[in-house]
Amino acid sequence: MEKSTIIGLILGITAISVGMVLKGANLSALINPAAVLIIFVGTAACLLNGFPMERIKIFPKLVKMLFVKPVLMPHGEILRLFIELSQLARREGLLALEPGLEEIKDPFLKEGLTMVIDGMDPDLVVDVLGLDIQQMEERHRTGALIFSQAGMYAPTLGVLGAVVGLVAALGNLDDIEKLGHSIAAAFIATLFGIFTGYVIWHPFSNKLKLMSKEEVELKKMMLEGILSLQAGDNPATLEAKLRVFVPQSKRQLLNKGGEKGDAPEQAQ
Repeated sequence: MEKSTIIGLILGITAISVGMVLKGANLSALINPAAVLIIFVGTAACLLNGFPMERIKIFPKLVKMLFVKPVLMPHGEILRLFIELSQLARREGLLALEPGLEEIKDPFLKEGLTMVIDGMDPDLVVDVLGLDIQQMEERHRTGALIFSQAGMYAPTLGVLGAVVGLVAALGNLDDIEKLGHSIAAAFIATLFGIFTGYVIWHPFSNKLKLMSKEEVELKKMMLEGILSLQAGDNPATLEAKLRVFVPQSKRQLLNKGGEKGDAPEQAQ
């Protein structure tokens, strides 16, 4: 469970609600079906107009990932695995790695090791796995773009909602009390638009980008390990290369022999 997402949403809603109360506004004003329709349905319409349906279909999956991040192999586990594979390859050759492939669940790592065991050219391995990483980055970029675009559309739709509300308010010029309520209701759409845009959509986009960056770094670490195995590097050399990818704080834990594969690390 990604606690920061849940805490962030709770704090955001609390900040707006308590702020309204402190300013003397009635929270019942937020119950505005017209504002909800304009902001949320309008934002959905903008996304449908801006992205093909096959991209929109992944939206629920992206939202789920923001709350429950997929678990990836931690840095420490990757490092230890490659050291073991290097020791085995030095003793018995690369073909000795084949029986252990069934135990590897990461598709990227499994594919790379299979290519090495099959004796494929190192340049081909780099090209294929590098392209795999690039394609993954592009998919992740599109996913984050959906949220960033929603964050751009929502505040603008809030202004549109305010204009619509003010047009309705002008019909009550002869009744001051109704006019006041109508003007207040007109700006609820603006509130929803700004809140969803800058408290939800843009931050969600940023989180997806960070999750993508973490996964890309892990894939690059795996690629370096795969190439090192293929080059016949000894375990010490391989370890030195892969430690570059491990965050400084985790390197200290590895030196102490702690960590059983780090604390479970997660990313997109």
